[in-house]
Amino acid sequence: MSQPNDKEISTYFDFHAPDYHRQYQRGNLESHATYPANYFRLQIIANRMAQSNVRRIYEIGVGEGTPLATLGRMGYEVAGCDVSDAMVARAKERMGEAGLSPDAVQWADVQDSLTFANQLRSGPFDAVIALGVMPHVANDKLFLDNVRMLLRKGGKAFIEFRNKLFSMFTLNRYTKEFILDDLLAGVADDVKASVAAELDRRLAVDQPPPRMVLPNGTPGADAILAKFHNPLTLQDEFANAGFTGFRIHWYHFHPAQPMLERTLGARFREEAMKLEHDATGWRGLFLCSAGLVEVEKAGE
Repeated sequence: MSQPNDKEISTYFDFHAPDYHRQYQRGNLESHATYPANYFRLQIIANRMAQSNVRRIYEIGVGEGTPLATLGRMGYEVAGCDVSDAMVARAKERMGEAGLSPDAVQWADVQDSLTFANQLRSGPFDAVIALGVMPHVANDKLFLDNVRMLLRKGGKAFIEFRNKLFSMFTLNRYTKEFILDDLLAGVADDVKASVAAELDRRLAVDQPPPRMVLPNGTPGADAILAKFHNPLTLQDEFANAGFTGFRIHWYHFHPAQPMLERTLGARFREEAMKLEHDATGWRGLFLCSAGLVEVEKAGE
């Protein structure tokens, strides 16, 4: 069941495939141009797997393969898929470098269960991870149904989402969009117009600049389907799809508004890294641009 946006999404990730692994390298924590949030996300995954009764793991959206290869080196039986041909090719290389079978990775579309059904030959998995996938699927219910299909009863799913409430902290165009489209949903247009005018005066609505085209001419991050989810409503969404034990692991903390990152320079990253693994939990609702949902497949 291909969506109209699928080609643009796969093209976007094809472009990023050659350099994506750098976000996972410890040596790049302080020097990489992009904040290495994926490094902290992988720490959470590895720690939770070690604390769970897990033997076989399936990854939806393997990317260039670092998370899956890392888990494979930890001794887990791993398999996975991706919708980007370039990412699949890189993941196969990464698996081979780790002494694992490249054949455990294949092209598949999570929105079409027939494309990955062959990977269930040995039965459902103990855990499913999906990192950077949920924002790009058109139908959340179909996506979660297919996650359930891959899991055994009692199996765990770890699914990343982009945090919509983070926009309350950013004070930019995302803040305006959230207030008008979510907080004021159903409010009369004339009232919303007054609010919009006030927000235009108070917020940096020109930030961040829309990223519509990549350097090679392919669609950018703002030209593809890239949804945000409200963590306050996600629990019901997962419960309706047959999952229990809902919890969120927060990561990618921001010590200041993203527009100040260039001004603060190294201090921004130093303070951000101190906040990772914040034990209080509630601050992640507003300071984190992403979270990792952990749930369990309920009984049939």
